[in-house]
Amino acid sequence: MKIHTTRFGAIEIEPDDILFFRNGLLGFEDCRHWVLLADADNSAVAWLQSMQHSDIALPVVSPRRFISDYQVRLEPSDVDTLQLTSVEQAYVLGVVSRDDETLTLNLRAPLVVNLDRRIGCQVVTVDAQPMQYELATLPMNLRRSA
Repeated sequence: MKIHTTRFGAIEIEPDDILFFRNGLLGFEDCRHWVLLADADNSAVAWLQSMQHSDIALPVVSPRRFISDYQVRLEPSDVDTLQLTSVEQAYVLGVVSRDDETLTLNLRAPLVVNLDRRIGCQVVTVDAQPMQYELATLPMNLRRSA
């Protein structure tokens, strides 16, 4: 199947590539179907592309790439939602965002995906860990505001 995106143009995907988030994501509750796309220029980054809105794509990374001991504690309801039978099925991603002149990683509300079942959910953690992690400071020529 072909999807059209504003950021990546037309992309051919398989139906098995689609991830279903029953409750959407925070701020994007009406976006329930997503596809994870590799970034051609940076292997650490992927893009979570909305299937409902061609203009919505969120950069995501594995938090463990930057914080080796990062852990997410799931509530039993989240485990049920994700249909997890083992911890190996859970893949954790953090959304990258721009905060003034820095790129930050959201650690408080990670995305957890069961890759076997193609089901995901965003969880809000309550354990004592930082809310965000600074990934990089943008060069001066990239600090322009919209």
